[in-house]
Amino acid sequence: MLLQGKVALVTGAGQGVGQGIALALAAEGARVAVTGRTLSKLESTCEQIIERGGDAVAIECQVKSLESLTRCVESVVAHFGGLQILVNNAQEVPLGTLEQVSDEAFTAGFESGPLATLRMMKLCYPHLKGDGSIVNLGSSAGKRWDMTGYGAYAATKESIRSLTRAAACEWGADGIRTNVILPHAKSPGLAWWIENKPEEAAEFIQSIPQQRVGDCEDDIGRFVALLCSKGSSYVNGQSIGLDGGQALIA
Repeated sequence: MLLQGKVALVTGAGQGVGQGIALALAAEGARVAVTGRTLSKLESTCEQIIERGGDAVAIECQVKSLESLTRCVESVVAHFGGLQILVNNAQEVPLGTLEQVSDEAFTAGFESGPLATLRMMKLCYPHLKGDGSIVNLGSSAGKRWDMTGYGAYAATKESIRSLTRAAACEWGADGIRTNVILPHAKSPGLAWWIENKPEEAAEFIQSIPQQRVGDCEDDIGRFVALLCSKGSSYVNGQSIGLDGGQALIA
């Protein structure tokens, strides 16, 4: 097992990409703190991990609240006795054209995205020192050939990429690696989009060289597990597209 003896904290792990990552980390031996807003969803993820022979705990957390984030990290360390992996996945998504996106939606996107990511990295930093790995969630939306309807969302995700690079540079000497993934995965939101906008979805999938959308656990989660393992110990500060070759990340 690649991550035997490691403790991981995954935000937004009650469904979709976060759940897939939590399942994959646990499959490689990590003990996983499954965090998010809805306890019933978190408990469902934990049940799946435990049924497979893993170890997990569900912790409610509101990523837009510094107090909630602080309690979350403290609870994880108290429960498992340490922390080596942080995955910042949870975020509210401000979609729409620039005229459509409200100040409230844009602010929520920043509070739940780059601000929450920065706060979590700083809170976890003392525990990650020595042998830590941070994986943040970006998006290839910032690399779209047509940014119509995605500008606000891409702005929040590009901010996360900048914070990731800064953390990699500032904390590398402390034994902490920080990378960002930009995934396409069949989350509940994307599944709804494919079902309700089949023509647009078909065109989108055709633009992916591998002609499919990734699986949350098998394609995204397993790569995150590898990225957090010893085999990736010299990978730091990178933006890695997990999108079947659709976007050129630079």
